Amino acid sequence: MARLVTQMSFKEEVEFNDIDFEKVVGKGAFGVVSKASWRGMNVAVKMIESEEEIKAFRVEVMQLSRVDHPNIVKLYGACTTQPVCLVMEFAEGGSLYNVLHSSQPQPIYKAAHAMSWALQCAKGVDYLHSMKPKKLIHRDLKPANLLLMSGGTVLKICDFGTACDFQTYMTNNKGSAAWMAPEVFEGRTYSEKCDIFSWGVILWEVISRRKPFDDIGGPAFRIMWAVHNGRRPPLIRNIPKPLDKLMTRCWSQESTMRPSMHEVVSIMSNLMLVFKGADQPLVYPQVSEEEEGAGRGMADRLAEQTADMSISSNSGSTISDTVIHSSSSHSNGPQDPQKIEPHAAFSDSSPVHSSAKDQQKRHSVDLLDLRVDNDNSANDDSDVSMAYSTLEPHLQPLPPNPNSRESQDIFDEHMRMAQEFLRVQTELALLHTRKKELAEALDQDWKDKQASFKLIEEYNTLQGEKESLVELHKRRRSQLDMFRLQMQRQQFRRM
Repeated sequence: MARLVTQMSFKEEVEFNDIDFEKVVGKGAFGVVSKASWRGMNVAVKMIESEEEIKAFRVEVMQLSRVDHPNIVKLYGACTTQPVCLVMEFAEGGSLYNVLHSSQPQPIYKAAHAMSWALQCAKGVDYLHSMKPKKLIHRDLKPANLLLMSGGTVLKICDFGTACDFQTYMTNNKGSAAWMAPEVFEGRTYSEKCDIFSWGVILWEVISRRKPFDDIGGPAFRIMWAVHNGRRPPLIRNIPKPLDKLMTRCWSQESTMRPSMHEVVSIMSNLMLVFKGADQPLVYPQVSEEEEGAGRGMADRLAEQTADMSISSNSGSTISDTVIHSSSSHSNGPQDPQKIEPHAAFSDSSPVHSSAKDQQKRHSVDLLDLRVDNDNSANDDSDVSMAYSTLEPHLQPLPPNPNSRESQDIFDEHMRMAQEFLRVQTELALLHTRKKELAEALDQDWKDKQASFKLIEEYNTLQGEKESLVELHKRRRSQLDMFRLQMQRQQFRRM
């Protein structure tokens, strides 16, 4: 295959034979990712195969070559001839999505970790939005594209393959509906503010430890329709007011009402002053069923203890472990950020284990244990579940057999068909809405035309009456003139 990247600068051309592959750790919208060794370093290698992936590969090489930030995954180099691949730094902690939602044993994290992850993500995005001469929009911010390193204390943004044309973005990111700004999937003109919307949903997710819009289910267009109608994730009980206001401003329906990422970084940096322990590595416990059952009561007691602890702010809000289960949405209007006193703090109580039966009832990060597999490898099943969670169960592709090329080909074909199905379903939903709008407009237009016809008819009638009156006026005027002439003749004869 001819060289795929021409006149494109990147860190280094990598010889494929110098890469020592170890295992597959995940599969994203663009390419299979493997853990490998290169020049004595653990690296992540993203293999590029299809023409669609090659297009995203060009974009990702170009974008990653432009950036240099501690919260953005580092590009070491690329193989631009067959086989094509990207060589990047390896994140041993896996994706933030797996940390939050994996069915495997999950690590313990506290509010400080959640706030730190959100702040680091904001810093990385702020860097992208501040790039010169042209700012860079990520367009697919979500926990699956946020990687953790150094024991879960360092967050890196990855997957820039979607920062390309709109059609490719919509086709390959159906699993991103929950984080996607409405102006993006509606086809309207959008700016870097679409990343602000995604960040606001991520902030809600790391605090509540629940999947956004998980209650909706079904195809992606159902989530898009809900977001289009102004629905947002449910309120988090007792969340500090400054944090709540920032979050709701970020997911405002109108992009102009959202803050800049620079403002988000400023507010989050101020808020981080009250959170301690973000530099402590995540704990990966091995918990027995008996310990899990016993830990549930302790979590309830800790929740009661933290209910009385608050942040010093204008409203003295607190954060607890309960997410309000209601269909009510945050208001999407503009709100002013508030500052908090640096001496106030949340509870530093250690997190405890939750019952397996209560695992679906996610609690706030201060009181939960989040567990992942001890080898820190990404879970293929969870990745597939993430990518196709919006599909009906009977339409979701099964994970391929990594040892069978035929199985992989079948999986890829199923993936393409599933993505095409979701694309068509989404377009149908949006077209149905557009059809309804056009029908209403047409009906109104017909009514307007009917009113116009009626006015024209009335005008013609009045015009006819006017002409008749003018003609009558002429005749009466002529008769009057004749009558006057006769009167004058009679008077003359009498003289």
